[in-house]
Amino acid sequence: MSMGKGRARYGEDSELERSRARYGLLAVVLSNCAIVAVTVVGVWRLGGDKSVIVGVLTAAFTAMTSMTTAYLGIKAVSNTAKSIALGDTSRREPLPATQGQEPAPATVPAPATPTS
Repeated sequence: MSMGKGRARYGEDSELERSRARYGLLAVVLSNCAIVAVTVVGVWRLGGDKSVIVGVLTAAFTAMTSMTTAYLGIKAVSNTAKSIALGDTSRREPLPATQGQEPAPATVPAPATPTS
């Protein structure tokens, strides 16, 4: 019985994570669209002052990049923490055993001797 409850709980958590991912991505996309709209209107209203336009475009791209990177970083950390909490070690493979083996000595070329 407890095994069935655990599976139901995992299904609820999975659906919750899926909803969070959808709405988080939607928020990032809508925010980026709003930044683009404000940037287009701002550039249009500036009427050709190139130094100000460059500043506005730089700020817009910086804001979009920061927001998107933050979302993807938080999502990656969340997924990693979830897999660790669930004990999912299938992605991590142990290193091959090298017991009793010594590392190969590094070869250093002999210094060149000048010939006269």
